[in-house]
Amino acid sequence: MKNSAEIHEIFSRFQAANPKPTTELKHHTPFELLVAVILSAQATDKGVNKATAKLFPVANTPQAILDLGEEGLKGYIKTIGLFNSKAKNILQTCHLLLEWHDGRVPNDRAALEALPGVGRKTANVMLNTAFGQPVIAVDTHIFRVANRIGLAPGKTPRQVEDILTRVIPDEFKHDAHHWLILHGRYVCTARNPRCQDCLINDLCDYYQKIVKAESPGLKKTAS
Repeated sequence: MKNSAEIHEIFSRFQAANPKPTTELKHHTPFELLVAVILSAQATDKGVNKATAKLFPVANTPQAILDLGEEGLKGYIKTIGLFNSKAKNILQTCHLLLEWHDGRVPNDRAALEALPGVGRKTANVMLNTAFGQPVIAVDTHIFRVANRIGLAPGKTPRQVEDILTRVIPDEFKHDAHHWLILHGRYVCTARNPRCQDCLINDLCDYYQKIVKAESPGLKKTAS
């Protein structure tokens, strides 16, 4: 596991390369983001954005989506995996937002997790991206990257989240979620990670093992 100086250096480099990271899910309001995040489970952001580009101009409030009805909503999201269950969850969530929160998305973890289709990861995304709280949502990318780098070795997403929350300096905590996701999506990929292009490869446990095993003397240090 990395020491504090190494962790600070990792996130300093991420910050220098991308000072203002954010989600790739396109949205204009917390409600649009909530719908997009629910839809993104086991789906790509690109696929979700394609669907919501048609949905949101027609319905981007709880009442407007309820007015579509289940079949109407499915017509917009049918290209997304698990669209049947997601449609039901979104409609139930819209009903509860109107009943409990005057149609607004709450900025409280317990209230968010009480909504259908919203677990801890989705709640963390909302708290971070919509409401600016320094929390970290651990998805498959972050789970892989944190373990592979040696940043936060853990056997479950919650273990990784707890370690990251503890070890990441406060100055980086709000943006850490986005840096790690983007790094996992485009550089530290599940298959064939682009280690030679990685700006933190000299601080990565995985890369150091590869360098020592395959090409001693060719270690590349990020500038």
